[in-house]
Amino acid sequence: MISFREIINREEKVSIIGLGYVGISLAISFAQKVDVIGFDIDVNKINNYKNGIDLTKEVDDDVLRNTTVFFTSDENKLRDAKFHIIAVPTPIYPNKLPNLQYVIEASKTLGKNLSKGSIVVYESTVYPGVTEEICVPILEKESGLKCGPDFKIGYSPERINPGDHIHKLENIVKIVSGMDSETLDIIDKVYNLIIKAGTYRVENIKIAEATKVIENTQRDINIALINEICIILHKLDIDTKSVLKATSTKWNSLNFTPGLVGGHCIGVDTYFLTYIAEKLGYSPKLILSGRKVNDYMSQYVVENTIEKLMESNKSIKGTNVAIFGFSFKENCSDIRNTKVMDIINELKKYDINVKVVDPIVNPDEVMNKYGIKLSDEKEICNVDAIIFAIAHEDFFKYSLNNIKSMYNPDRNPIIIDIKGIFDKNQAKLLGYNYWRL
Repeated sequence: MISFREIINREEKVSIIGLGYVGISLAISFAQKVDVIGFDIDVNKINNYKNGIDLTKEVDDDVLRNTTVFFTSDENKLRDAKFHIIAVPTPIYPNKLPNLQYVIEASKTLGKNLSKGSIVVYESTVYPGVTEEICVPILEKESGLKCGPDFKIGYSPERINPGDHIHKLENIVKIVSGMDSETLDIIDKVYNLIIKAGTYRVENIKIAEATKVIENTQRDINIALINEICIILHKLDIDTKSVLKATSTKWNSLNFTPGLVGGHCIGVDTYFLTYIAEKLGYSPKLILSGRKVNDYMSQYVVENTIEKLMESNKSIKGTNVAIFGFSFKENCSDIRNTKVMDIINELKKYDINVKVVDPIVNPDEVMNKYGIKLSDEKEICNVDAIIFAIAHEDFFKYSLNNIKSMYNPDRNPIIIDIKGIFDKNQAKLLGYNYWRL
């Protein structure tokens, strides 16, 4: 079995399989301590990394240019490593069932190139049991090796928060697990090379798998509660932000705010937990109800946008609406499962003309994935309403005075301020028809 000494002495290499938001951060961090192979099947992504370009914005380009990571899309190079970390995405299908295809294919690829004495650690979010019951048989079949005597496995759920430059990889406690104590010791030591916040050992792999999906399920439900409260308060003509500001003065208040809940984690991982629960004969009630509320919020925003347009005596069909923000969250270029797309689709049902502005995301990626051509802010003019969907730092530079030039001068300007970027009272003083969650 590979030893920690061999890794730290650069006698054996570490491979990172899947170089997205999680994988690239891992690769760059580990390369400061050990020899790293960064593998991804996307040749364009590999070429960008080689040229010092990180489209995820998780790593500074200067850091990327100076890294010692060996970037490759040649799976045969995986044979040069004996400590492997799989960090590929695990989305859901349109029917909300877990899509394990990426982790299955990654397991097949690694299995074909797995050496005796290796350790394989999965970071991809899965429901409890996937690593041992689905991934291990694939590794065994493709490699001809036996888990236990020939190679070992572990699981360490990713906790990276894309776009968050405070809670970064090294500052977040790392959950680690292994199939036995020997494996856990090695995995723990390897991760402690890069995790300043330290690690937390759990008893087995299933506990580690469950930890990740429950973390995000808990957050999903809490946001759903605030979203539902927001809907109720609106009916009472009470400002949600003011109420939450008041409730936050109590020591045990949970500081959740209303908003769109998308992305590759919170809006997805809940379904991993409910899938395995239903498979075992229990139909979750609270969890799925929370998900239903959060999925409804895009429609709720559009319903209120339409209401504001009608208040201003504007015809709905042919109305021009601009949306600022397209990623799934603030200060992040990740567009996976963005709920802004749901807003766009709802608006188009009313034959509303929509333009989208987002200076952070990759325009080509948006076009390829969603068929949306992004606009420059300078192109926004003669609009009837602006929806500030995502609270990018870039949008806080706008003042209520200077965005007036973007509106049709013959109409009352409408602001749909989902995350409360602007001051509500000032907006009303300046003549805006203002609405926020």
